[in-house]
Amino acid sequence: MVSTRQLDELGYSPSSAAKAARVGRLRRIYRGVYMVGHERLTWHGRCMAAVLACRPSIASHLSAAWLWDLLRYRSERIHLTAPTRRHPRAGFIAHWAVVDSADITVIDGIPTTSLARTKLDLATILKPASLEKALERSEELGLFDLGALDDVLGRYPGHPGAGALRRALEIYQPEPVVTRSSVEKRFLHLVREAGLPEPAMNYVVSGMELDAYWERERFLVELEVFETHGTRAAFERDRIRDDDLLALGIESIRVTGPRLRREPDEVMRRLAGHLERRRR
Repeated sequence: MVSTRQLDELGYSPSSAAKAARVGRLRRIYRGVYMVGHERLTWHGRCMAAVLACRPSIASHLSAAWLWDLLRYRSERIHLTAPTRRHPRAGFIAHWAVVDSADITVIDGIPTTSLARTKLDLATILKPASLEKALERSEELGLFDLGALDDVLGRYPGHPGAGALRRALEIYQPEPVVTRSSVEKRFLHLVREAGLPEPAMNYVVSGMELDAYWERERFLVELEVFETHGTRAAFERDRIRDDDLLALGIESIRVTGPRLRREPDEVMRRLAGHLERRRR
């Protein structure tokens, strides 16, 4: 892809560029943007053409997320961010925002928002579950950086996605004071407040210690703190334990400390439904 501005720097006058387009050496994609030397317009080519057509702009939002490999799907409409408002054109969406130079990078030759800024922009258009999956994907890729995300939130406090991103990041915040016992106390307090029957805490069945167990319903809530379940061996043991419990007719769910803090009412609502179903 090449723009008329770039062609001018190479010595092509506007008339020379127009002539090259007429004879097929250049193929016009947008006004002032051409494809050179080939006819196969890829998604990356369209993205670069849109960036050049909307100069100065950078790929952002869903397009940046695809370049960073955060999403499983690709938006065919190119998303751009420019420092001044742009008239809409077919094929791309232009967002208006001033982006710090620290939040601009280049991927596959395409000027793009940084990973942290991309996540902040995604928070304005993705549903919470999809945003959480994007964060999880960056963790899988070894690219998750909580410090960079805190930094970008600090520099753009009024960004429309700031609140949603902060909520999605709650499970990643370090919690050195959270212990298993404190989660158990919090859980039992919520059960009482909700008017649910109290479980037996740390009840032993067939040699297994159960966190919160309702014997009549044969239902178990496992209360988890990441720090005590953060190894492969613990992960494997938990799966075997779930299988052993099911063989005994005990159904179980897992509730984490962050979830208990983030959505206690929803946890209790679901728990009440599970207990009622088991009683029936």
